Amino acid sequence: MANRVNAAQWEAMLRSWGVMVAKKCRAAAILFLSFVVPAVAQAQQPAPGAQAGTVDDQGHVIVVTANRMPMRLDQVGQSVTVLDQAAIEASQAINVVELLARTPGVQFARNGGPGTATSLFIRGAEAGQTSILYDGVRLNDPSTIDAAASLADILSADIARIEVLRGAQSTLWGSQAIGGVINIITRTPQRPLEANAQLEGGGLGSYQAKAGVGGRQDRLSWRLGGSYFRTDGVSALSSGTEADGYENTSFSGRIAYRFTDTVAIDLRSFYSDGRTELDGFAGDAPDYGTTEQWLSYAGLTFDLFGRLKNRLAYTNTHIRRIAYDGLLTPPAQPITFDAKGTTDRFEYQGTLALASGWSAVFGFERSENRMRTAAPSVAVPNPPRARASDSTNGVYMQVQGEVARGLTLTGGLRHEDHSTFGSKVVGSASAAWSLNDGDTVLRASWAEGFKAPSLYQLYSDYGNVALAAETARSWDVGVEQRLFGRLSLSMTYFNRDTRNLIGFNFCSASLASHPLCAPPRMGFYENIGRVEAEGVELGASLDVGAFTASANYTFLDAINAAPDDVNRGRLLARRPRDTINATLSYTWPIKLLTAVAVRYAGDTFDDAANSAVLRDYAVVDIRLSLPIGPLWEVYGRVENLFDTRYETTLGFSTYPRVAYGGVRLRF
Repeated sequence: MANRVNAAQWEAMLRSWGVMVAKKCRAAAILFLSFVVPAVAQAQQPAPGAQAGTVDDQGHVIVVTANRMPMRLDQVGQSVTVLDQAAIEASQAINVVELLARTPGVQFARNGGPGTATSLFIRGAEAGQTSILYDGVRLNDPSTIDAAASLADILSADIARIEVLRGAQSTLWGSQAIGGVINIITRTPQRPLEANAQLEGGGLGSYQAKAGVGGRQDRLSWRLGGSYFRTDGVSALSSGTEADGYENTSFSGRIAYRFTDTVAIDLRSFYSDGRTELDGFAGDAPDYGTTEQWLSYAGLTFDLFGRLKNRLAYTNTHIRRIAYDGLLTPPAQPITFDAKGTTDRFEYQGTLALASGWSAVFGFERSENRMRTAAPSVAVPNPPRARASDSTNGVYMQVQGEVARGLTLTGGLRHEDHSTFGSKVVGSASAAWSLNDGDTVLRASWAEGFKAPSLYQLYSDYGNVALAAETARSWDVGVEQRLFGRLSLSMTYFNRDTRNLIGFNFCSASLASHPLCAPPRMGFYENIGRVEAEGVELGASLDVGAFTASANYTFLDAINAAPDDVNRGRLLARRPRDTINATLSYTWPIKLLTAVAVRYAGDTFDDAANSAVLRDYAVVDIRLSLPIGPLWEVYGRVENLFDTRYETTLGFSTYPRVAYGGVRLRF
């Protein structure tokens, strides 16, 4: 009896262990990296279960985002991470943000639980400086302050592949691609008829259901998918006591038909409807917001002369965000904010085979953006709606070729013309050298990036039509090494200098005579910022059959370098200098897969002055899955095993320890 430990003692022991892990995880994981385990990020071995078409006949991983055309990963000079369907399913992640946060160089901050405002940073770049695509459609919202894309309502359902391209990429991807590009690709069918379904439940009143069905036969290919997720959640504010729930319904679909061997059409669509409960500035409140996203794609592909592949496409992004005051009921106006952003995009892309080992990709793009915003109140229930629009035209060309055995060089230029701020020319160059039959790959890239001012920054009540584009120059060098056919190591150094950053300038006494400070204005947007960012990404993976291990470590030094800013020399807010991800998994003889995953983020700050500290933390998850025959699989996980208390945004909650379990069906 004297040796028995009661439940309270076990809880205290677990909490103590969690604190210890949080403090020691950084050193342990770095040692882990140094001796054995590196990350899946950039590994060249094809991952198990990779989707057809992502690996060539020789086993080389194929990526499309880096060069806007299929290329072997060992011929790409940029830094790329590929998450395939097997990795996505093994993670059991509900939201895409959780997937991306485990890749090198990617960090995030969120104002509470799922569905709340979420910012994603690649190598320290601002959230609006990353271009995000979903099945070829730009997800960025022109009605937000910086035209950033929100991944808060993008769930992992029916996603087959995610490519994360780091570094400035505006030559091929235009405005916003300063930090990088994230390309999310849904499943495509491989058999005449196939389907999948999944049911899951867990703590905090959480459950989800998702399913998909599709087929490929003769010239027709089609796929439909849908998901529903809800949770009671936790209080958005750390100080709150009332749980703030989240609910999301999503659908995706695609259909392709090949008229001949060289002519085909492709139609895709994605719809998401999210409802997020929120807290007020002072504490608990019945406020909530809704976000509706509708993305559409229509494309025609055709070949000419046996050497020129062509694609004509039209895409549309429609995003509607509404905020409600839950205390108000009719006849009072419950809506406190209403915004709609739409983008129509017209694209032509050509891919020309120049000679053996040489090709060119070129194209034209036209983008038309519109926003409409309003902030109703009880006093003014129907205020005038702010409306604005702009357009851009861009042309680009990039040439890549194997100039020597294993050595691939790439170079390109882009000219973009904006209806307000004028034109911009950017360029890029990269090299990839594959040695020792691909066991060693050396990479180097240099590129320019830019971001056009958003509609809000140009035309809102605080707008400034004299704004210039934000600009960046980035470069990186890296090496990957495979050893013994089982161990992969990678290291990348990166550097980026971003100038003309758009910031908000308050109308202080010294600016009283400024023409943009005329009453009732309290400030305006201006090109006043500069950031210098550099860092190192280390990764490795080990596969010895039943046992696999992977990890990555990112050191980021992102500094405010604006010459006249009082915060010059300080770190950017919410960008930890140190982040570590590690996963160990073992498949038992009975085919039971067990895994433990650790995510660590070091100390950072919540403000530009570096006065509000966000403490370091480590979150440990455990996962298991077991196939039951050829069709069924049961799985489960515990997230935040040691119930670590942490924040990614000061004053806002994150999830405690929560357990989930579910079942998958495939046929």
